[in-house]
Amino acid sequence: MEQILEQALDLPTLFEQLQGVDGLALLLLRLFPLFLVVELPLTMLVVFGVLRWWIREQTLPPRRSLYRPRVSCVITCYSEGADVRRTLETLCEQTYAGDIELIPVVDGAAVNRDTLQAVRGFELRDELRRNRRVRPIAKWQRGGRVSSLNAGLSMCTGSIVMALDGDTSFDNTMVSMIVRHFEDPNVPAVAGSLRVRNTWSSFATAIQAIEYLISIQMAKTGLSEWNLVNNISGAFGAFRREVIEQLGGWDTHSAEDLDITLRIKSYFGRHRRLRIPFEPKVIGHTDAPTSMVALLKQRMRWDGDLLFLYARKHSGSITPRLMGWPNFLMTVVSGLFIQVVLPFIIVGYTIAMMVTLPWQTVLTLALLVEIVYFVILALQFLLMLLLVSERPRQDLRLMPLLPLFPLAMFVIRCWSAIAILNELLRRSHEETSMAPWWVLRKATRF
Repeated sequence: MEQILEQALDLPTLFEQLQGVDGLALLLLRLFPLFLVVELPLTMLVVFGVLRWWIREQTLPPRRSLYRPRVSCVITCYSEGADVRRTLETLCEQTYAGDIELIPVVDGAAVNRDTLQAVRGFELRDELRRNRRVRPIAKWQRGGRVSSLNAGLSMCTGSIVMALDGDTSFDNTMVSMIVRHFEDPNVPAVAGSLRVRNTWSSFATAIQAIEYLISIQMAKTGLSEWNLVNNISGAFGAFRREVIEQLGGWDTHSAEDLDITLRIKSYFGRHRRLRIPFEPKVIGHTDAPTSMVALLKQRMRWDGDLLFLYARKHSGSITPRLMGWPNFLMTVVSGLFIQVVLPFIIVGYTIAMMVTLPWQTVLTLALLVEIVYFVILALQFLLMLLLVSERPRQDLRLMPLLPLFPLAMFVIRCWSAIAILNELLRRSHEETSMAPWWVLRKATRF
């Protein structure tokens, strides 16, 4: 192993060969093969998709629609307390001319009385518009997030159902802009964009703000152009009600929102016109973990659930016949490889370098990796500011933190390997805080 690394990473020889474009290409090929073969093509796919979206937005006239179905907003509430009022207020203040039905589901209402009181107090407010109706549900026994969504679904009367978190607020054009996509009968669901509301609470929240801008708002804008949206956020997604009912509602085992996305995509191979759009101008604002410890705990659950969903629950449905070739390849590359396999390659490569190479060489390599990823990140961030962002001045303030972002993502990638091992060895999805143990125990074991 040491001999292989020394041959591959003979930096003095490589730097001597850096004479023009050919030398630079040789260095990148030998040091960043996975980046060139996997990550760079995906990045270019996103970039070309963003450019295509922007050109269409600039050249076509503004889209107007008279399609105004009733919208049912299922808001899952557990421990938000009075903060849930902000979510309900932003939904009541929507500019949408049609009916909006608000269904806040208070899970474990017997112990979450402050949340229940906030919801019921909002229901009695006089300033509610005539086409805004609040129908709270008090679930006295806690059943978890999936249980709350299904309880809300059973009470919905709208043809469009939004699954929303009780700690997420929204721009007032959200409903009107997301509903217009459902005028196309081939749209079973629409993904909305999420921003970090508490961006400047800490270093951890600021890093997550950059991550959300790049991996959600920009990446999904580009992927949507090729009908390759990889996930509908659990905190903010809209669905055609008849589709969710035909799927049997939300499923147990895991609260990870990828589950419902994969279940919908399993019909793409048989119904080729189906598509899941992403609307970058539909904005939800959510609070992110404020400390690195809380962030790592969140990612422990998220990344562990990914392995469970890809390798256990949906292993039989991730096929070209069910998903269609484009979404199958995207799921295998961006899901299975980048999110599940690549963290172990990164950890193994890092350990091998630290064990076999001199510390000067390790530092030089780390600097090279930092420079490459920072350049790519800076270009992506600039493109996002110029073409996608609806708040460019606000986002520009994050610019000084960009050099630290690759290092933070390296730590999170290494942590992903631990989370995946935890799921592999301990089935950590069965220990999630998103549902009580008596609910998970009754679920089918995969």
